[in-house]
Amino acid sequence: MTQTALRNADIEAALNDAREDYVTRKPRSLARYVEATAVMPGGNTRTVLHYAPFPLAMARGEGCRLWDADGVEYIDFLGEYTAGLYGHSHPVIRAAVDCALDDGISFGASNMTEARFARAVCKRFGLDRVRFTNSGTEANLLAMSLACIFTRRKTVLVFNGGYHGAVFGFAGGGSPINVPFDYVVAPYNDLAGTQALIAAHATDLALVILEPMIGSGGCIAASGPFLTMLRAETTRVGALLIFDEVMTSRLAPGGLQSVVGVKPDLTTFGKYIGGGMSFGAFGGRGEIMDLFDPRRPDALPHAGTFNNNVLTMSAGLAGLSEVYTPQAALALNTRGDRLRERLNAVCQAADAPLQFTGIGSMLAVHTMRGPVTCPEDAAKSDPKLKELFFFDMLAHGIWLARRGMMTVSLPIGDAECNRLVAAVEEFLSARRSLLR
Repeated sequence: MTQTALRNADIEAALNDAREDYVTRKPRSLARYVEATAVMPGGNTRTVLHYAPFPLAMARGEGCRLWDADGVEYIDFLGEYTAGLYGHSHPVIRAAVDCALDDGISFGASNMTEARFARAVCKRFGLDRVRFTNSGTEANLLAMSLACIFTRRKTVLVFNGGYHGAVFGFAGGGSPINVPFDYVVAPYNDLAGTQALIAAHATDLALVILEPMIGSGGCIAASGPFLTMLRAETTRVGALLIFDEVMTSRLAPGGLQSVVGVKPDLTTFGKYIGGGMSFGAFGGRGEIMDLFDPRRPDALPHAGTFNNNVLTMSAGLAGLSEVYTPQAALALNTRGDRLRERLNAVCQAADAPLQFTGIGSMLAVHTMRGPVTCPEDAAKSDPKLKELFFFDMLAHGIWLARRGMMTVSLPIGDAECNRLVAAVEEFLSARRSLLR
């Protein structure tokens, strides 16, 4: 047997042990899972939360901590896939929601908070106009449809490994449940290849959409020259440039676009901006957004019972104006950068095939050596080693995504960051023989 085969067999054996230990220690999560399979396909209503042998069930949260069904405490380094920026039951958010509940929930009418919230979002992210939705998926669907109508074109350029919501997944090129736009799939961060595709589809290209840092695909940042090229080329051919900042808007006071210095025509939002409530939004240039102005005889329709629901409007306004101020955004993302630097330093010191990518308060682990500049690079990670890392982190009281994504939320401080670094150091030490 070759050295590689021996190493793989050792990793598989360690992973089997970790899974068995997990099953032994999580009887209530297992019971909940078995019960759920009777009424939900696979006991699941959100695919990303499922993993074998069964997913952990959380019973409650407070600040930056969670407790599972078996009473075990975790530091929440997942942060609801970036939506949980404020932690669990932040007092300012809680007070805003309680106040909103006192006056009623659903009015079937305009309310006293939505315009104030819209003004705060526009000012923060440099938008002329904004409209609210119930999720980032909805925001992207409406923004992409709007771009096709505005340009009177049909072709949509997306990127391999990109994700723009439940019906816009492009890992491996696409998903069978994607909304049927006329897609062209380009290579992320490939300047020449993408430029050639834009030129080839110039006459019918409606839009280019991307995250300025891929989130779900491994926290992979787009290069400055790549984004600058996209801005120049979409302008040249008359297409719209859409930045999906559903995740990345948290990375700087004005979103990641304010850091990279590239202004899109439209931006989509979601996640934390709703203060922990269901939320999505899209906005940008007034001449484009005003196609939704109901005072126009040719106005586009935009329905949604809960678009302006008072809980989201109230929680979102309180969070953006009182808690996640520009100063707080800078401080949080500086903390995230320092944490990622510390984690990479311990990996390098151990000469291990482990690294952390990302910007600011978003990071992801990759079980591989070499640069990670696109999803194709990230795919070189050892999946068994990454799964072992996940179960070892759970055993050390660290909650993260099964795929290795993590975030730093506002309640996370030095003590929690130290705990994560110590857990990674222990993984590097305990699994040294597997990290050759």
